[in-house]
Amino acid sequence: MSHALHTAHLNALNAQANLPLVADLAVKFAVAVTLWDTRRKTRHALRSLEAHLLHDIGLDRLSAQAEASKPFWQD
Repeated sequence: MSHALHTAHLNALNAQANLPLVADLAVKFAVAVTLWDTRRKTRHALRSLEAHLLHDIGLDRLSAQAEASKPFWQD
């Protein structure tokens, strides 16, 4: 299962209002952990991008380093 599909399923579950309390908490936790993992992976990848690729996504090296240095829990 692709990561995007997994996240979509978690978000769909998270949007349901009638889950039991424990299930609701478990889904919210899973959504948070998935988001944190995505941030960690993308920030790690950002560190290794070459200048022309950073330019393609509208970032300079300093901005990319600032974003990549954030902890995974920080937006």
